[in-house]
Amino acid sequence: MQTQPIKEEIFTKGKIQDVVVYPLKKFVDERGWLCELFRHDELAEEFYPTMAYISITEPQTQRGPHEHESQADLFCFIGTSNFKLRLWDNREDSPTFRNVMTLFVGADNPQAVIIPKGVVHAYKNVGSEKGVVINCPNRLYMGAGKREPIDEIRHEDEPDTIFRIND
Repeated sequence: MQTQPIKEEIFTKGKIQDVVVYPLKKFVDERGWLCELFRHDELAEEFYPTMAYISITEPQTQRGPHEHESQADLFCFIGTSNFKLRLWDNREDSPTFRNVMTLFVGADNPQAVIIPKGVVHAYKNVGSEKGVVINCPNRLYMGAGKREPIDEIRHEDEPDTIFRIND
């Protein structure tokens, strides 16, 4: 009798096409520090932010996994905590379809990560303090005037989801 493969085995560890990861550099002086999150002269036009928001995630708390049908996210992880970020390429037309990437980002490794539409993503605050995440997506949440359906497929609501952040 053959055994069924474990669901997680349908993914292969590896880079995901169109995901962009770049370091966030703090410029420090006697007043404190600042950090450029993005610049239009360093960002493909399809990822230009349309809005921005900031969120706080409690220690050992996870957000996602979910994906967007038309939205790309530009997440900025700069502190005050550290995060485990996992990405799954769920785009059937992608050469990296079914690849999975795991990044550790935040206070110890400040990074910005562009996540294109169709890439499932989740992050977990793996630190001991509240963590700050800034997102600068390329679409308005619920569209202009918040009159459109939410562009989100919430895999976290599926008890048997194949998208798991824990190894």
